[in-house]
Amino acid sequence: MKKMISAFLIMNIFVSIFFACPIIAKEEASAPSATAAQPSIELTSKGATLIEASTGKVLFAKNADERMPIASVTKVMTMLLIMEAMDNNTFTLDTQISVSKEAAEMGGSQVYLEPGEIMSAHDMLKAIAVASGNDAAYAMAEYISGSEADFVSLMNARAKELGMKNTQFINCNGLDEDGKEGYSSAGDVAIMSRELLKHSKILEYTKIWMDSLRGGEFQLANTNKLIHSYSGATGLKTGSTTKAKYCLSASAVKDDMNLIAVVLGAETSDDRFDEAKKLLDYGFAGYTLVVPSIQNASVKVTKGEIEQLSLNAEGNGAAVIPKNQKNNIEEVISIPNKVKAPIKAGDLVGKIDYKSGDKIVASSDLTASKDVEKINFWQMIGKMIKRLVEFG
Repeated sequence: MKKMISAFLIMNIFVSIFFACPIIAKEEASAPSATAAQPSIELTSKGATLIEASTGKVLFAKNADERMPIASVTKVMTMLLIMEAMDNNTFTLDTQISVSKEAAEMGGSQVYLEPGEIMSAHDMLKAIAVASGNDAAYAMAEYISGSEADFVSLMNARAKELGMKNTQFINCNGLDEDGKEGYSSAGDVAIMSRELLKHSKILEYTKIWMDSLRGGEFQLANTNKLIHSYSGATGLKTGSTTKAKYCLSASAVKDDMNLIAVVLGAETSDDRFDEAKKLLDYGFAGYTLVVPSIQNASVKVTKGEIEQLSLNAEGNGAAVIPKNQKNNIEEVISIPNKVKAPIKAGDLVGKIDYKSGDKIVASSDLTASKDVEKINFWQMIGKMIKRLVEFG
């Protein structure tokens, strides 16, 4: 008799919840404050950007959306597609790559590949990252996509996916071509550089200062002087042509903060390195990275296939704040008591705000980690029966 009463009560509770369908509003954190005033950093380069890599926070920008040639900095995208192809098991670092006549005829920076020469993907990647080998980039493009033209289409498609609105690639290496206009922007270069750095394996190549190919017969020296001269430098790619002048995407890590400084259109090679260092110094001196106290955040789900949903934190919940405010930061975590299915992966559920007094200095979104479908009536009955059995 007691079990019948319990079953009746559980049935009533489930049916009332299912059909009442109350709308539960998600709590929204207050809007972040306006971006701080642009710092006064004197640069002679045509375009520049400084961002923090884990969050994407822009710390400085000069003509960041202006379209301009970027020379061999183009190879940031080439290396990104190489790393993604390896992630998809298209090939491994041990895979042997055959060099075509077209690849061997590439001019500019090269490692003097010969038609028919066989070189491992490991050495090809080393040639691209360290020596900016146009021939190696072309050979890898052909291997991955069948032709360089198809690889360039892949480059442009990936740029679109990343939201690079001011970019058009015309080849895999950044060489100037008559009658064709390839371009990007400082902001877009920062975007693809940030994406490349998500592949930690690439740092094993971009951090190389001196190395060799062909069993030590061909010596390599990194075109990025910061690897040798700037403490914490990790990469990333240099470039120079007559049209683009001198360009650089530079990455460096200090105190667990990863910065990317992009310099485009500098007048001299030294200028690009000096101005990248100036940007990095500014970022490391003025900002710090804070991480949230909450780990493995989740929220209760009503009327869903699951009852608890884990949340993803943008940039792992980290935020970049001015160093002079670090000791006055208050963390405010806003997560509703519950959310109602259906829910789509990526839906905004909560927010982490970092406040200094009444001012929000940084924020990080908390989003749904996966889709949650709304439970139907019969699924609800099934859950009720399961709980009844467990109840006793």
